[in-house]
Amino acid sequence: MNPKRIAAERAVEFVKDGMIVGLGTGSTSYWAIHRIAEKVNEGLEIKAVASSRNSEDMAMQLGIPLIAFDEIDIIDITIDGADEVDRHGNLTKGGGGALLREKILAANSKQFIVIADETKRVELLGKFPLPVEIVPFAANLTINQLKRLQCDPVIRLLNGKPFMTDNGNLIVDCKFESIPDPEKLTKQINTIPGVAENGLFAQMANKIVTGYNDGRIEVKER
Repeated sequence: MNPKRIAAERAVEFVKDGMIVGLGTGSTSYWAIHRIAEKVNEGLEIKAVASSRNSEDMAMQLGIPLIAFDEIDIIDITIDGADEVDRHGNLTKGGGGALLREKILAANSKQFIVIADETKRVELLGKFPLPVEIVPFAANLTINQLKRLQCDPVIRLLNGKPFMTDNGNLIVDCKFESIPDPEKLTKQINTIPGVAENGLFAQMANKIVTGYNDGRIEVKER
């Protein structure tokens, strides 16, 4: 049994007719998008917005109706995955490189539902390197500022070249020993000129749906 799939399919049960739905990005969101498409084919009437070009393309191919961002004021529900989830419900996201768009969707949603398998649950964030999206201009200076926060920042590469986000920015993966105060670190990172956004989603999730290898599903609400 696939724990990512069962978590995603459980989360999709919260989607109702008439909703504007935010589509996440990544291996767990893949299952949510496919389940939403199945429900649309069964008669569910929703419109969706996507957090990445990959998710948008997937939605179009599967027949999920999409709506332009300038036609909406609020998103009813966004379903997205996470790279880490701590015991307080704080998240690390951005492994797929879409953290800025994902955070915009999450911040403008009535409900932000996070889906994860049990391997993503941790006591403290930090084992997974924290993705930070930065503008390419003077990237070395921005990285020097990140180093002052006691982390080891490395520009993400894809096929030997710098990975570029859908926004035309770089991703710097920052290795911290641990992140005991995500809210404080978020403010410290985002005050650095050149930083577009960071992958800490502190106290943003309304529900966290976790799938386990034995088939159990846990739904935790904040």
